[in-house]
Amino acid sequence: MRETLPSRVKRAVGIVFNKHGGTRTTLEMNQLLDFLGLSDTKEDNLSEATYYACLKVLSESIGKLPLKLLQYTERNGVENARDNPLYHVLHDRPNPYMTASTFWSTMEFFRNHKGNAYAWIQGAGNKIQLWILDPDDVEVWYDDACKLADAPDVYYLYNKGGKIYKFGSEEIIHLKAHHTVNGITGISVQDQLKTTIGGNLKAQKMVNKMYESGFTAKAVLNYTGSLSDANVATLVKNIESYAKGELKDKGVENVIPVPLGFKLDPLNVKLGDNQFIEVKQYTALQIASAFGIKPYQIGDYTKSSYASAEAQQLSFYVDTLLYIIKQYEEELTYKLLSAEEIDNGLHFKFNVAVILRADLKTQIDSLSTAVNSFIYTPNEARALLDLEAKEGGDELLGNGASIPVRYAGSQYVDNTEGEVSAVETETIETDPAEIISIIEAIRSGKLTYEQGIALITVTIGYDDATARQLLGNPEDYEPAEVPEQLENPEEETPDDNEESTEEDTTTEEESDEDTESDNS
Repeated sequence: MRETLPSRVKRAVGIVFNKHGGTRTTLEMNQLLDFLGLSDTKEDNLSEATYYACLKVLSESIGKLPLKLLQYTERNGVENARDNPLYHVLHDRPNPYMTASTFWSTMEFFRNHKGNAYAWIQGAGNKIQLWILDPDDVEVWYDDACKLADAPDVYYLYNKGGKIYKFGSEEIIHLKAHHTVNGITGISVQDQLKTTIGGNLKAQKMVNKMYESGFTAKAVLNYTGSLSDANVATLVKNIESYAKGELKDKGVENVIPVPLGFKLDPLNVKLGDNQFIEVKQYTALQIASAFGIKPYQIGDYTKSSYASAEAQQLSFYVDTLLYIIKQYEEELTYKLLSAEEIDNGLHFKFNVAVILRADLKTQIDSLSTAVNSFIYTPNEARALLDLEAKEGGDELLGNGASIPVRYAGSQYVDNTEGEVSAVETETIETDPAEIISIIEAIRSGKLTYEQGIALITVTIGYDDATARQLLGNPEDYEPAEVPEQLENPEEETPDDNEESTEEDTTTEEESDEDTESDNS
C-alpha cells in the first residue's frame, strides 16, 4: 500500500519533534501542510452527517453482536467452548484496556472509514491478546521476491515512534472493506465516493454561512457617481458589518444604513427554488446505499415499506451484515485456530439473534412450538429467556402425534388388554388412503377395535368420532359362532347321526306339548 505525501509529511514532522499528538506538533504540522498546499481534508468527512451516521450504524451493529467460540459435537450439535482461552478473549475482553464491544466496534469503524482494519495477535494460549493498529501506520507488502523473508508471504510493516515493526500474515487479523482490487487491501467508501461526500460537505458549509449572515443573501449596491476603490471597499465593509449583525454589541442589529443616493437591492436566492432539500436528500441516500444502510436507519421514513421492526432488521441482516459477519468469522477461524482445532469442529460465530429478537409474545410462542416439536428442551428455551433451569427440564417433550409410526396407538391401549408390538404394527399398512387395510387387520385379529381407532387418529389425523364412523360398530368385527357339525361335515359318524336323531325327536315332542298347551 503506497503512502500518500501528506501522510509522509505528518510522520516526518512527528519524528522531528518526537511528540505524537502534542499541541506543538499538530500546529506546526498543519502550518507546514498549508505552506506546501497539501492540506489533508479527509478527516472532515466525519463531519458529514450521513457519512458519520452510516459509520455509526455499522460499528454499533457489529459491536452489539456477541462473538462465541463453538464446537460441533459427536451428535451433530454445537456447544459453547468455554474451556478454550480464546472464548473469553473474543467474547469478553480482547486486551486489558478494551471490552469486546469497543474492540469490534473500532475494528468495524476502521474497516469502513479507512478501508482496512488491523489487529495484532500477541501471545498464545492463555496469554493471547489482540491489539488494534492504526491503519495510517500500516503498510501491506506482498513479498513474492523473498526480500523480507525466505518464503513468499504477505507482510505488515507497522511504523510507530520512528521504528518499523514487521509482522507476518499469521500475526495480523486483517479485515477489508467490501471493495478491493487485489484481494489483499480494501478501498474505503470515502475514497470511492469522494465527489459525492464532498458535495454534501459544501452544501452544509453553504447552510452554515447562511446562518452566519442571518440568511441574508447577496445584494447589489447601486449609486450614481464614481468612488475610488478604497472608498468602495470601506463602504462595502461597513454595510456588510451591519448586514451580518457584527454591531450587536453597539445596539445595531436589524438596521442597515445606506447613504443618500445609494440603493441596496438584495439578490433573492431561495433554497426551495433550487430544490436544495431534494438534492441533499438524494445525495444522502447515495452515501447510505454505498454502505448498505437502509433509509430508515439514517432518519428517512418517507418510503418505509416494512411491516414491522423485526422485518426491517432481517432485511438489514441479510442485505448488509451477513457478508461482513461472514468475513469476520472466516478470518478469525483461520488466524486464531489451528488446523487440528478446526478439524475437531471449533469455529467462531456471531450470535445474530440479538438483532433479530422479536417481542416477548412472539418469542414465547416460537419457543413453545420448538419445545412441543422436540427441538428445544424446556430448560434450553428458558435459557433463551434468561430464566433459571428447572428440575426435569432437560428432556425433550412433545405431543403424542410425533411418535414413530410403529408405536402408533400404543399410548391408548390398556396394559391389561395387551400392547401393540412393533412386529405387529410394522406389518400393517398405515397409509391414510388405505383405511380398508386397518379394517382387515381388525377383522383378522391383528388389532383390536380401539387400537384401530387410535391408529386412524394418529396416522391419518381424523378425530375419534370420525374414526368410529369409518370403522362402524365394534360388534361388526366379532367372529360368528359356527356349529361344530358344519366345521367338519365330512367327518360325521353314526354316533353323531343317532345323537342328532334323538335331539330331533325330543324337539318334536316339545313342540307338540307347546301346541296342546296353547289350545287349552
